Amino acid sequence: MTENKKDILTLSLEEIKEFLVKKGEKAFRAKQIYEWLWKKPVNSFEGMTNISKDLRSLLNENFILQSVHIENMQISKDKTIKVVFELFDGALIEGVLIPTENRATACISSQVGCSLGCEFCATAKMGLGRNLSVGEIYAQVAEIMKLANEKYNLSLTNIVLMGMGEPLLNYDNVLKAMEMVSSEDGLAMSPQRITLSTVGLPRMIKKLADDKVRFNLAVSLHSANDKKRSGFMPVNQRNSLTELRDALIYFNEKTGQRITFEYLLMEGLNDSLKDAKEFAEYCKSFPVKINVIEYNSTSDKRFKRSSNTTFDEFVTFLKARNLVVNIRRSRGMDIDAACGQLAGKKK
Repeated sequence: MTENKKDILTLSLEEIKEFLVKKGEKAFRAKQIYEWLWKKPVNSFEGMTNISKDLRSLLNENFILQSVHIENMQISKDKTIKVVFELFDGALIEGVLIPTENRATACISSQVGCSLGCEFCATAKMGLGRNLSVGEIYAQVAEIMKLANEKYNLSLTNIVLMGMGEPLLNYDNVLKAMEMVSSEDGLAMSPQRITLSTVGLPRMIKKLADDKVRFNLAVSLHSANDKKRSGFMPVNQRNSLTELRDALIYFNEKTGQRITFEYLLMEGLNDSLKDAKEFAEYCKSFPVKINVIEYNSTSDKRFKRSSNTTFDEFVTFLKARNLVVNIRRSRGMDIDAACGQLAGKKK
């Protein structure tokens, strides 16, 4: 039974030490356990090979270790790997390893499903299952890090919270997991190599600023027109573009960080030069970097990818306004691993 067991990943080093001393164990064992949890993460107490079997049993009797297990894996022709992770309760989430010649990016999830209902996104069709724990978020990074090394001999260079779920609706667990990812006690990755992607929740963006986060912030904008954006992103009906702009100005002033906008081009919906003009105008309030993204098909046939000509014209217009624009070509489309395609399914 796990009902009365505490998740060991919610304990500090001191709290683990106190527990051990109370049970008559040596205090120095706490450091060893803490290293197994964060520096060289294992997905069970049995993996802690330098502590005794009795101590491992003690931990097992008193705690749970909420990790993830790779249930299924698909490798794309472009080498992108989509991983289906099974959680302790049988729920499934997805993560993606995106390799290039000398870099490896982990795209990880923050929730089982999502509650925000963006109409063009496959994850939205699932609805929300639950938030992921600190350990479940952290373990995805650790597992994809291992995969990058095993499959492609690459170190993990970047993390994007762009998988399933809205990270800002699982705020405390996401921040704690990223704190440990960038801690010397954890994976020691630079926070500048971590990007949190949100649909844009003004109150929570201001909270990020007040908490002085050091990772990057990306906003899935997809339209700078309130009526249009509300049509396919219901969250905009409660959080207008004006409120979002005010929050981003606040974030930039507090952190000094440039905002990244993600803009998914969809045929006849948000890809006209009028849309580009509204978008360029919206970008005047703060320093920005723009990722223009190819739309990836889902089961909803109402949404289609913009033509190459339209795509190029849109990008050319933004660049002519001296905006920093990156083109994001789809990766892992043949295995439904591209942006907006993650849906917790296995094949």
